[in-house]
Amino acid sequence: MSLDNPLSRRSFLSFSALTAASALAGCASTSNTVENGGMSISYRSPFRAFQTTSAPGEAELAVMYGPIEDGGFLIPAVPYQQIDPRYYRQQVVDPTGQPPGTIVVDTPSRFLYLVQPGGMAMRYGVGIGREGFAWSGNGVIQWKQKWPRWKPPNEMVARQPELAKYSIDRGGMEPGLLNPLGARALYIFSNNEDTLYRLHGNPEWRSIGKAVSSGCVRLLNQDIIDLYDRVPNKTPIVVWQ
Repeated sequence: MSLDNPLSRRSFLSFSALTAASALAGCASTSNTVENGGMSISYRSPFRAFQTTSAPGEAELAVMYGPIEDGGFLIPAVPYQQIDPRYYRQQVVDPTGQPPGTIVVDTPSRFLYLVQPGGMAMRYGVGIGREGFAWSGNGVIQWKQKWPRWKPPNEMVARQPELAKYSIDRGGMEPGLLNPLGARALYIFSNNEDTLYRLHGNPEWRSIGKAVSSGCVRLLNQDIIDLYDRVPNKTPIVVWQ
């Protein structure tokens, strides 16, 4: 498989780093979105107002969100011009106060931060599904997976019988561009127990920055690949509602 404008995986990751200095039990994605006002959600955010450094320019964005060949799949370019620029991946002044190397999910603001040294953080825009509001606290990224299979839980299959072919008993949905988990999944454990809370890729770019009908915390496929390559297993994570 080849791209009209070849972009190697290595050059993509190197450029973004320079410019910006599996089976899942409960998360899924659907094409239906629910605007923030359509969900009854109570939360309290402890975050300070954020400050950005220079926002990425057009040339950087074209590389960050351009097409990628990865794992035998061709991830299409993201029409980033149609996404609120605040949700572009970018380096910002850290508003979380957490130690470097920590992932922080600011659920109300639809941001995920990877805290960096020197008072900075890499910020990613996210979409939050109902399952994404179900857990908060401290945990670790217990393990990560490239191109994970999606296995809807039995409760979801009972509600949506058309998903039976992807059930746990049948091995789930095979990896691919239409898989709700996208290109990567990061699995969160707390006190050595699976929280069923995931960070995962997303083929639906329109859901970034929104509350959606289902799922945990979804990033653009290009962004979850970037995050995956930046963090090791056992990375600490803090989730605030």
